[in-house]
Amino acid sequence: MNFEDYQIVSSTPDELKQMFAEMGVPPFRAAQLFDWIHKKGVLAPAEMTNLPENIKAELARSGALQSVQVGDVFTSVDGTRKLEIMLRDEKTVETVLIPDGAKLTQCISSQVGCSVGCEFCRSGKFGFKRNLTAAEIIGQVLVARDYYNPGEQLTNVVFMGIGEPLHNYDNVLRTYQLLCHPDGLNLSSRKVTISTAGILRGIEKLGRDTDGKAALAISLHAADEATRRRLVTGMKASLAEIIDSLKKYPLPKRRRFTIEYVLVKGVNDSDEDARNLVRLLNPIPVKVNLLPLNPHDLSDMEPPDDVRVAAFQQILVSKGISVFMRKRRGDDIKAACGQLLGKKEES
Repeated sequence: MNFEDYQIVSSTPDELKQMFAEMGVPPFRAAQLFDWIHKKGVLAPAEMTNLPENIKAELARSGALQSVQVGDVFTSVDGTRKLEIMLRDEKTVETVLIPDGAKLTQCISSQVGCSVGCEFCRSGKFGFKRNLTAAEIIGQVLVARDYYNPGEQLTNVVFMGIGEPLHNYDNVLRTYQLLCHPDGLNLSSRKVTISTAGILRGIEKLGRDTDGKAALAISLHAADEATRRRLVTGMKASLAEIIDSLKKYPLPKRRRFTIEYVLVKGVNDSDEDARNLVRLLNPIPVKVNLLPLNPHDLSDMEPPDDVRVAAFQQILVSKGISVFMRKRRGDDIKAACGQLLGKKEES
C-alpha cells in the first residue's frame, strides 16, 4: 500500500474507489475517506476513527493529505483573516477568509504569481511562477477550517486570489467540482465564483463543462480598448470578443454575470467611462461590482474620492444596471482585492 503515487486530496469518490481497488481494499473505504476529508474537514489520519489502522498509518507516513500547510496568519481589525499557504516546493500563495456574521467567504489562489499583469494589482508584480495543482487549490479550503471562529460556516468560495483561474483551467474545474460535490462541502454552484480577466477559450470550456452553472465573474476594469490595454496589460482578447463570448455562454435563466470594475482615479472613473460601460454591457445580463482601487506599495495608482465613485455608480443605476459597492475588507493586512502577494510579508 503506497499513497504517495495518488492525488488523494483532489480525488473524487470514484477515483478513490479505483485507487483502493488497486490495493485490494474494499471500495466502501473510499466513501469514508472522502467524507473525512471534504465533509468533516479532517486531515489527521489518527482522527479517522472508522478507517483500519493500516490505512491510517500509511496516510500518516506518506503525508498524502498534507498538500499545503499554513504559515503566518494575519488578522484584520474587521475580522478578515489572511493565511500564508506554504507549498511543498517552498513557494507560497495566500488565501483570505472574509466574515459576514456567521457566514464566511473564502478567496482562494489558483497560481503562484500571475501573467495577466493588471497595473493596479500586487499579485502579478513578480511574474508568473507556476500553476497550483488541484490538491493545492482545494487544500487552501481544507486547512483554512482550523481558522474559523466559533459558529462560522463557509458559504461562498471565490477564485479571486493570486493568479488567472482560467489559465489553470483543469485544476480549477476539478476544485469547483469538489467544492460542489454532494458528498463533500456541497456548495451551490451559485456560491462558487470563478473570476477571469477574459480567457475566451476558458470561458467557452467552462460554459460547456458546467452547463453554464458555474458563477462567472469578468474582471473588466474598462469600457474602451485603450484604457483596458493600459490597465490589463497581459490580455489579448478585445472587449468586443469578451462580450461576444458571454453572449454565447449557456447562462441559466435568472442568472447574471458579475462584472468586476476597479475604479482608478483619473483613468477609468469619468462620467464618459460610466456611459461607455452601460453601452458595452447592454447586450448581456449583469450585475456590476464596483471597487475603488485598494492602494498598495507596488503601484502609484489611487482610488477616486467618494463623490466621484457615487457619480459613477449613479449613472449605471439610472440605466437599470444593478450595482454593488464592494466593501474594503482586510486592507490593513494587505488582504483586500488586488493586494495579495505570493511571498512572505511582515505583519
